Amino acid sequence: MGASDNTKGLALAVASSAFIGASFILKKIGLMRAGKCGVRAGGGGYTYLLEPLWWAGLITMLLGEVANFVAYVFAPAVLVTPLGALSIIVSSVLAHFVLKERLNKLGVLGCISCIVGSVVVVLHAPEEHMPDSVEEIWDLATQPGFLAYAGTTLLLMAIVVVFIEPRYGQKNILIYLGICSSMGSLTVVSIKAVGVAIKLTLDGMNQLAYPHTWLFILVAVICGVSQLNYLNKALDTFDLAMVSPVYYVMFTTLTIVASSIMFKDGAGQSLSSIASECCGLVTILSGTILLHAAKQKEVASSPASTWPLDRGISWYISVGSDNLLRNVEDDYFAAPQISPTTP
Repeated sequence: MGASDNTKGLALAVASSAFIGASFILKKIGLMRAGKCGVRAGGGGYTYLLEPLWWAGLITMLLGEVANFVAYVFAPAVLVTPLGALSIIVSSVLAHFVLKERLNKLGVLGCISCIVGSVVVVLHAPEEHMPDSVEEIWDLATQPGFLAYAGTTLLLMAIVVVFIEPRYGQKNILIYLGICSSMGSLTVVSIKAVGVAIKLTLDGMNQLAYPHTWLFILVAVICGVSQLNYLNKALDTFDLAMVSPVYYVMFTTLTIVASSIMFKDGAGQSLSSIASECCGLVTILSGTILLHAAKQKEVASSPASTWPLDRGISWYISVGSDNLLRNVEDDYFAAPQISPTTP
């Protein structure tokens, strides 16, 4: 693969991160506006489907995902993946100025830690083996190790969706994003299979005649739609400054795990490289903790926390009192209608 192809891949990856980072902002504003007119997405509503800004965000995200998909065709994953961290910077900076979601120094340090840790993991990742056909990918997908991972993931997600998400989804950011990221890891391996099929087909080896290709497409669509649904709920319930980096960390970690199991990326890897990857993951987790601490500090210092309301309502006021969408009086009187603990 020539240097010019790598340049194209890197350019597409940078454009992808910019689009995806901006899409978080557009979708967040669309979800908040839709919440004024009907049931919020976090409460199971779909009013956001009538909001133009949400669709603008969706289209922007799709453009970013398409650019990222094509980038993997031109450049190796080890060059494309680290640039996904740029979407965190884009979304956090835009949220600071557009949504007025203040990102303090602790939050900035958390973002930097997430980015540095992700870069360390990717830089020390082993070289990936490019499959020669969709049938070879199918053999990898049906090996016992990956079947165990996929089956365990789907079973756990079913339990979380049925029993845990209805009770704790709007209280713990890890619920929505855990579902989203787990489904996303399956989406990525399926999309990679589809990308290999397209590349081989363009090179003259038709892969569309194999039923495995269409099965991978179906899995990618189902998992992708599920991933998008729970990402919407997370964006509508929690601050973008938390959703974006935490989602990136969880999604990246689970994707590395799924890819390592399916494609055996760690085979023949040196002990020093494995140790470096572990250090990178610890750095990522540390950054996530810093982001949580920064947000808790901000909420604790907010004037809303002194009002005679429960914690859930105070959080809603802190999120919803953006001047672009509503005033404090609207928040105060709307809050008791959505709080699950209102007597």
